[in-house]
Amino acid sequence: MNVETFRYDNRVVRAFAIATVLWGLVGFSAGLLIACQLFWPELNLNLQYTTFGRLRPLHTNAVIFAFVGNGMFMGIYYSLQRLCKARMFSDFLSWLNFWGWQAIIVSAAVTLPLGLTSSKEYAELEWPIDIAITVVWVAFTVNLIGTILRRREKHIYVAIWFYIATAITVAVLHLGNSLAVPAGLFKSYSIYAGVQDALMQWWYGHNAVAFFLTTPYLGLMYYFLPKAAGRPVFSYRLSIIHFWGLIFIYIWAGPHHLLYTALPDWAQSLGMVFSVMLIAPSWGGMLNGLLTLRGVWDKVREDPMLKFMVVALTAYGMATLEGPMLAIKSVNALSHYTDWTIAHVHTGALGWNGFMTFSMLYWLIPRLYNTRLWSVKLANWHFWVSLLGMMFYVVPMYWSGVAQGLMWKQFTKEGFLQYPNFLETVLQLIPMYRLRALGGAFYIVGACFMTYNLWRTARSGQFQPEQEVQAPPRSNQMDAAHGTGPWGHRWLEAKPLLFTALTLVAILIGGAVEVIPMYLIKENVPTIASVKPYSPLEVIGRDIYIREGCVGCHSQMIRPFRSETERYGEYSKAGEFIYDHPFLWGSKRTGPDLHRIGAKYPDAWHYNHMDDPRLTSPGSLMPRYPWLLTQKFDVQSLPARLAALRRAGVPYKPGFEKGDAQSELRIQAGKVVANLAQGSISNAPSDTEIIALIAYLQRLGTDIKATPAVPAPSAGKN
Repeated sequence: MNVETFRYDNRVVRAFAIATVLWGLVGFSAGLLIACQLFWPELNLNLQYTTFGRLRPLHTNAVIFAFVGNGMFMGIYYSLQRLCKARMFSDFLSWLNFWGWQAIIVSAAVTLPLGLTSSKEYAELEWPIDIAITVVWVAFTVNLIGTILRRREKHIYVAIWFYIATAITVAVLHLGNSLAVPAGLFKSYSIYAGVQDALMQWWYGHNAVAFFLTTPYLGLMYYFLPKAAGRPVFSYRLSIIHFWGLIFIYIWAGPHHLLYTALPDWAQSLGMVFSVMLIAPSWGGMLNGLLTLRGVWDKVREDPMLKFMVVALTAYGMATLEGPMLAIKSVNALSHYTDWTIAHVHTGALGWNGFMTFSMLYWLIPRLYNTRLWSVKLANWHFWVSLLGMMFYVVPMYWSGVAQGLMWKQFTKEGFLQYPNFLETVLQLIPMYRLRALGGAFYIVGACFMTYNLWRTARSGQFQPEQEVQAPPRSNQMDAAHGTGPWGHRWLEAKPLLFTALTLVAILIGGAVEVIPMYLIKENVPTIASVKPYSPLEVIGRDIYIREGCVGCHSQMIRPFRSETERYGEYSKAGEFIYDHPFLWGSKRTGPDLHRIGAKYPDAWHYNHMDDPRLTSPGSLMPRYPWLLTQKFDVQSLPARLAALRRAGVPYKPGFEKGDAQSELRIQAGKVVANLAQGSISNAPSDTEIIALIAYLQRLGTDIKATPAVPAPSAGKN
């Protein structure tokens, strides 16, 4: 039989492996720092670039897109060539993918601490970087599809199905959620507002978890686990059910992040129902992986790579059972906005993505360098130390989350809130936050063990930049194929373009059913006549609020529970957010909800609170923001910002930004300064950022008549 000689490209695989390790250490370290900031406020350093609000998105982006992203590309570029028996379609595109992705990561590391952010969770990067992401992702997708089309194997293996779903769906999600109107080089406003923006964000946010953190890693599991175990996948038919069930159902589940909010009930119910349905395909995939190891458990005990893989699959199973459980409304009423969600997320991040990536690295580096792992003992130490760290992280966060939820809802026998002061609940959690930081430190120590082990492994071997292999030509493979009767799944596996098209249809159905009615049916977003656009000064203040990452700790969504209306005031209505570009409902309450903060405290209280939160709220864990008292707000960019908001749909009058806007700004700033003077603050310049921020905070929740909440001023923000 004729054979062809060709070479696999290992250079780009090694490059992604090195980037995975380095960015992993950076992302883990940033996570440990912000974990410590939550019980040790002095670690914010009183600097505007190192506060929790600015570093939290840096941590999430570093772990998701730098660590896991590079790990994903590393595994795909290695496995795809071998599954297709073909070199990558284009070396140029491979390196464009690598260097472009690193440039995007560096740009995120620079812009996020500078406060250049869209504030949309997992999509914080501003529009020029979004364009760069699109270019790099197109390069990756073309390289992926091109390699599949020039394969020497008739059928595309199950791992490749998940790679295709990842490439197509991430592109759709990114383009859909990132649509914005630029208002400057690094400032933009989402074209969606309020309820619509919330739906689009969590359609993206949940499915970024699904199709960036889950589907590609499931594909990698289907490749690396059988390879390491020396056994075929347990069930081919279960693989089919797992794949099609997962990609069809997952895309519907985003609204479960918005239960009991102003989102229409029908959308919330769809999200809940499909989230519960996700248990079936998710556990099908987990069991398919674990059952592949039948008969080789002795090998699992000896091979640290398989140990990491087993824990990764177990964590995947736990997270994909807990996620649907948290999507049930009665459970979500307790868990949402609490540390329970943080525990859930990190079960997946530390266990599934982290341990899976470690497993792949232990498999790949010895093979890339044609040697053996330098120290199996050190790899085992890494396993146990990181597993211990993971337990020290998630268990205290579960405890903390349940405690938060119960304390927020607790009433006395007389019918009053047991803990009306939000800060009381925060201070109870400090021991749990310390244990979490200890767990994060253990996890990083384990990663350092791995880094040293892999470095010594590389030094002990000889890197093989290209691996020469032989395989029958593509035409011979096609002729030799059998069992490909028309309309069966095996037949479909021989037609990658049709497979890709059907994958696209499967993921578009759920998105279309949820998103389109939000724009075609006006009843989904009712308006309130008293709700008006933000004033020019309030627009500047809102942008400062976004810049400082306040949404990372404070929600602006009061749910229709008695415990929340007693604490905060009237529950939030959909019509109150029609001019919010972007929405700021938040996903975590480290501090109290702020939707009804307007007019609750005098301007001087806010001034002192931002200067030093512990002056107004003794024991507060919130950072200081002294620069707001001295930095002047940016008036020059105001016309561009107002014009961009008008293009996004805010009904400012034509020419408003060139005429009345400046005079309105000066008048409102003067009123804030006068109010501060009444509060014994007589030296506040009218053009400092604190003035704009106070104007925005005092506006929140005042567009409709609401029953004021009753906590004493000392309750404050934490």
